[in-house]
Amino acid sequence: MNPTLHTVGQPLAHESAHLHVRGAAPYTDDLPEQVGTLHAALGLSQRAHARIVTLDLSAVRAAPGVVAVLTLNEVPGERYLGPVLHDEPIFADGEVQFVGQPLFVVAASSHELARRAARLARVEYADLPLLLSAQQAAAAESYVLPPVHIQRGDLATVLASAPHRHHGEFHIGGQEQFYLEGQIAYALPGEDGQLLVYCSTQHPSEMQLLVAKALAKPLHQISVQCRRMGGGFGGKETQSWYFAVAAALLAQYTRRPVKLRADRDDDMLITGKRHDFHCRYEVGYQTNGRILGVKLEYQLRCGYSADLSGPVADRQIFHSDNTYYLDSFDILSLRTRTHTQSNTAFRGFGGPQGIIAIEYVLDDIARRLGLDDLDVRYANFYGEAGRDLTPYQMRVEDNVIQELVAQLEQSCDYRQRRQQVAAFNASNTVLQKGLALVPVKFGISFTATHFNQAGALLHIYTDGSVLVNHGGTEMGQGLHTKVAQIVAEELGIDFQQVRVSATDTARVPNTSATAASSGTDLNGKAAQDAALKIKSALATFAAQHYSCQAEEVQFAAGLVQCGTQQLPFVEFIQQAYRARVPLWSSGFYRTPKIHYDFATLTGRPFYYFVYGAACAEVVLDTLTGENRLLRADILYDAGRSINPAIDIGQIEGGFIQGMGWLTSEELCWDEAGRLTTHAPSTYKIPTISDCPPELNVAFFQQPNREDSIYQSKALGEPPLPLAASVFFALRDAVAAVGQHQYPPALDAPATPERLLQAVIAQRAAHDR
Repeated sequence: MNPTLHTVGQPLAHESAHLHVRGAAPYTDDLPEQVGTLHAALGLSQRAHARIVTLDLSAVRAAPGVVAVLTLNEVPGERYLGPVLHDEPIFADGEVQFVGQPLFVVAASSHELARRAARLARVEYADLPLLLSAQQAAAAESYVLPPVHIQRGDLATVLASAPHRHHGEFHIGGQEQFYLEGQIAYALPGEDGQLLVYCSTQHPSEMQLLVAKALAKPLHQISVQCRRMGGGFGGKETQSWYFAVAAALLAQYTRRPVKLRADRDDDMLITGKRHDFHCRYEVGYQTNGRILGVKLEYQLRCGYSADLSGPVADRQIFHSDNTYYLDSFDILSLRTRTHTQSNTAFRGFGGPQGIIAIEYVLDDIARRLGLDDLDVRYANFYGEAGRDLTPYQMRVEDNVIQELVAQLEQSCDYRQRRQQVAAFNASNTVLQKGLALVPVKFGISFTATHFNQAGALLHIYTDGSVLVNHGGTEMGQGLHTKVAQIVAEELGIDFQQVRVSATDTARVPNTSATAASSGTDLNGKAAQDAALKIKSALATFAAQHYSCQAEEVQFAAGLVQCGTQQLPFVEFIQQAYRARVPLWSSGFYRTPKIHYDFATLTGRPFYYFVYGAACAEVVLDTLTGENRLLRADILYDAGRSINPAIDIGQIEGGFIQGMGWLTSEELCWDEAGRLTTHAPSTYKIPTISDCPPELNVAFFQQPNREDSIYQSKALGEPPLPLAASVFFALRDAVAAVGQHQYPPALDAPATPERLLQAVIAQRAAHDR
């Protein structure tokens, strides 16, 4: 912590923590309902790919309590929407593309009546051919977007001359966001055709835009507000539009307030997940494990529409190097179209997929050479000049990975524990342990450069209290808390004097999504800019009023120091008000240095990198495949932490969520394209019992080299791929069954079933 700071750097409680624990924090569904509020439900497709022969809604319209039923024909504005391409019909347009696609929306006098009515539709389908997996779609050359190909060097020659060379393939599954608060929107008609939409969304401005397009209204007629979400994880970045638009259409049609709250099963059927992918690779390398050249082919399951698949797939490419220099490479990204939900943003946004891919390749190299996988990682790290250029031509100028990994290696006793694991395995036949230390380099910024901007509005009232509004959304990650800390620090007042109000498109316009781990970086800087503008006006007033230099005026500890004069902040503000000094200001920030050329696939898409490493130790029951994470040690490069308590929580939560992705969270579709894991009863997220008995988190003590907010670094996404250490520790435990002679074939999630299959294969190979 910087000793000159008073609020920033303190482990303060989340600004809504006292409301959370009392159950008094209002979410969208908790807002008081206006008289006459209707409740909506969506009618969903029961086929994955079919032509709609007939859609008979007469029974729906005649059902008790029903007030209105809308289909695509009743949409007054644009009927196809989407965050990048407008390729998604609001309701099915003569053909359905996945099980769960909305066909219509019904409004009734109660939530239960709306849901009952929605199930009364009579639909006749004519089934069409299905493509369900990325492999099927790739074979059929079915793409939502054109393939992207990036390469460097003469890879064919490099591979042909490499001392060692092999190829392989593996599959990594997707992941359901599983936010605690489901998708919900509440639309209220206003005067003269205006509309206010309360929506659980990470991107209010995009909801405003898409609602306006669907209603054929200008943006100033639509306001979208979000005070807090019960989690988002990327699932509410774009796909909350289904619910906001449907509620808004009904509200305009009926001129009554309309709430649409999705049932958990419907939510999971309608919305997209993390992109699963199939990877094929070929790699050439030296005897010490250093990669000479690598070829990667990614087949991503994107679903039926583009959504954010383009930038997600791009970020997978961007993170295919992770912490390693790749001299010669060939990376092909296939964005496949399937008859499944349109996959979307998920914490990490393609980065974890790229990281797990190259780590799998490195783990395979180590096992084939009989080397410690950590030594192979050391051999490939970015380093000196000539080994500091990413595949997209950005130089790694802030590299700390060598010293960070070396520090964790020592603090977690990696080498000693490696020996202990080997000794344990030698003396046990049923239980086998595994150990892995995996590093992460994660780029911070939106890859779409224009999203790297933020605005804020700051008011100081005459009693010295401060109200801040900014474009970021609060989903439990503590963004509002950090922004309040930043403003309190700048104005030299107590944290409790600052309140951050609901995100509202009517206050700060044209905001970016709260995503890409940039919420604090962008909105914190914008709020700081607003505070600095007010401070400048106040300092000028103080200089004129108290005969001191403006640059000498100090704001600290609730006081304003003006030369020899010292006044309480409240008294000074009242004087400034009476002197007609403006006590409000807007703030703005745009991230510097970044640029990217999508034509040449080169540039600087990231302002800086976050580094981290995790060491995981697991134990595996080789008779059942059941397993346990025994210990995890994490060293994280947070720069100068704005709030260590919140940041540690983010690291722990992200790590456990990543562990769920790679070990237990399995998405399954049947042969008809129906998602069979669409509820908590069939989809297994980690619980408190899955957390290791020992979880050690420490900060790597080095400030951000770039001019980020108080030289902090991002926390949202980079912790998640650290959980790759758990996956590779499990793979290490499986390899121990075969005396580490045979690289295990192991896909993710590494469920007990898959682990048991891998163990059986190891025993069979060892017995041959």
